[in-house]
Amino acid sequence: MISITKLLCDSTNYGDSLRYVEGASLEKYGVSPGRGPVVAWNCTKTCNLKCKHCYASSDSKKYNGELTLSEAKKFIDDLEEFKVPALLFSGGEPLMRENILDLLAYANERKIRSTISTNGTLLDKNTCTALKKINLGYVGVSLDGIGSNHDKFRGVKGSFDSALQGIRNCIEVGQKVGLRFTINKNNYKELEDIFELIKEEKIPRVCFYHLVYSGRGNKMIEEDITKEETRQVLDLIINKAIEFGPSVEILTVDNHADAVYACLSSINKCDNKAENILRLLKTNGGNRSGMAFANVDFYGDVHPDQFTWQYTLGNVKEESFGAIWKNSNNEILNGLRNRKSLLKGRCSNCSWLSVCNGNFRTRAEAIHNDFWAEDPACYLTDEELLQPRYGSIST
Repeated sequence: MISITKLLCDSTNYGDSLRYVEGASLEKYGVSPGRGPVVAWNCTKTCNLKCKHCYASSDSKKYNGELTLSEAKKFIDDLEEFKVPALLFSGGEPLMRENILDLLAYANERKIRSTISTNGTLLDKNTCTALKKINLGYVGVSLDGIGSNHDKFRGVKGSFDSALQGIRNCIEVGQKVGLRFTINKNNYKELEDIFELIKEEKIPRVCFYHLVYSGRGNKMIEEDITKEETRQVLDLIINKAIEFGPSVEILTVDNHADAVYACLSSINKCDNKAENILRLLKTNGGNRSGMAFANVDFYGDVHPDQFTWQYTLGNVKEESFGAIWKNSNNEILNGLRNRKSLLKGRCSNCSWLSVCNGNFRTRAEAIHNDFWAEDPACYLTDEELLQPRYGSIST
């Protein structure tokens, strides 16, 4: 997750206190020294929508084998012991889990900042009031287009209007809320409209997600945008971040080439921000799946991130999260934590490796059938990759 607003406007929000901490890039087991990783927990597979890009391949039926309430609380206790700073409740649709409010409150009682990732359709005023009452850190609502385009992507007519009303309900009761937008060929031309919506509705945060080819998202490989289109999207996002300033936190997710592109954009504009941007990026260290970020799925299986479900590290029903995360015998975890010598193709000789860290491994495996191959979503040119013109900014 890259805060374009932090890089260009030097503002500070909660996530920045985890991402840009001295020593973070060297930490193998957490976001920074003395802390565990941020954990995304798919607390239920059940969902009331059927999104095209869903990595969890969720639907509306009830699934057996999900963590019980007591198992979930034991899991949260383990996270507290391992000093996990933040727990993202995802799904499926987390608000369809019957004891979700109890679990959100329990995490907060354990001093773990809890957030939810939701499709927004269940955010009625009573629910938003309850979330605010338990001091929920943040609600991320997915909007993947305007009106019928969003509905088509989400598989249910009227889901856009319901999600937008959910956002309005959050804002009305004072619950912090923001947008999640997954970029693809069907919606990238609506970004201007999304930014206009953000302005009109006074939405304080937006995260733009790149496609990762996992779950139903594997079927969307052909619907990903081209590298040139990605550059156009980033130009717009960068310009909007400068225009909005600190009033709207703008982030991109799942493509660390964005960090390099933002730095190069600053260099080309000669705006004297590049040195500070590079310092922040090197402090963060780029993609840190298996280090600063972990995923636990519906059944308690632990994975390096929410897209890399083809590799299971252990199960929290059988042993503590901390024991699983510190297992030095796991080949994938060891590889991710010492990946630079394993990377192949363009990634292996990239001059920005300390900033990007090889980007997303699951996307590389989906295209090249090799976990350590180059990430096909890197849109930097060969010239930018080797930065022959940028010798004054050394990585």
